[in-house]
Amino acid sequence: MLTIDPKELSPMKLQGYLQSAIAPRPIAFASTIDKNGKPNLSPFSFFNIFSSNPPILVFSPARRVRNNTTKHTLINCEETRQVVINVVNFDIVQQMSLSSTEYPDGVNEFAKSGLTPIPSEMVKPYRVAESPVQFECKVNQIIPLGTEGGAGNMIICEVVKMHINEAVLDSEGNIDPMKIDLVSRLGGNWYSRANQGLFEVEKPLATLGIGVDAIPEFVKESPIFNGNDLGKLGNVEALPTNEEITIFVKQNFEVKGVLSADDEFKKHQLAKEYLDKNEVLTAWKVLLAKQ
Repeated sequence: MLTIDPKELSPMKLQGYLQSAIAPRPIAFASTIDKNGKPNLSPFSFFNIFSSNPPILVFSPARRVRNNTTKHTLINCEETRQVVINVVNFDIVQQMSLSSTEYPDGVNEFAKSGLTPIPSEMVKPYRVAESPVQFECKVNQIIPLGTEGGAGNMIICEVVKMHINEAVLDSEGNIDPMKIDLVSRLGGNWYSRANQGLFEVEKPLATLGIGVDAIPEFVKESPIFNGNDLGKLGNVEALPTNEEITIFVKQNFEVKGVLSADDEFKKHQLAKEYLDKNEVLTAWKVLLAKQ
């Protein structure tokens, strides 16, 4: 058996072991606003329920290991003492992942992820309309757990209003685990889907993804693509160049055939096939190809 003294490991290596061993973890998709009313949306897997009476949820935005800076979510919770915790199911996992990109302060992650902000009733931060369950919370206490990179900040929240999409309820009004289809976090790129098992989600780019807001409308309005597809398409640093697209079309007879048929539906179907294989740049080349 491998025996480890945590003090002898780098914070990054230790974090990897912890996240891989203590799993699967539920995901708190935390929506906050800053003191000027600008929204922020970010996921955290250091999260769980700690009490039902009163209803208490706890999550922890850790200090960044690489440079020991704090996250916007923590700063906003300190300033406003309010947060909405949205749960994450499989339908929004790619968009959730995209929202974790380190966009600059003031960038709206709702727009970047393509998720829909809706007003809360008791607190100021927005809810995520696509999330099947949303918890409006007041922040009771924030406990710093250290001062170095990787140190957590335990945010203790009290639920003041709860919203449940009726589509995930069974005939008796209880949440059906198969219908809600929650996902949870493991180590590395791994996630677990409650009703199917393990799957991978490519981590957001170290450089900034273009975001769903930069995707052309004809793609966003297509009935072929779902939220996860848009999340993948938004997680590219740049769109392929015209030269790259031209070379690709010349070498791909299937794409040539679709273009010659001038069938936009089939074109989107072909792009969807590439997305399902996680060949995102190829999907973009198909979408942007012209006759």
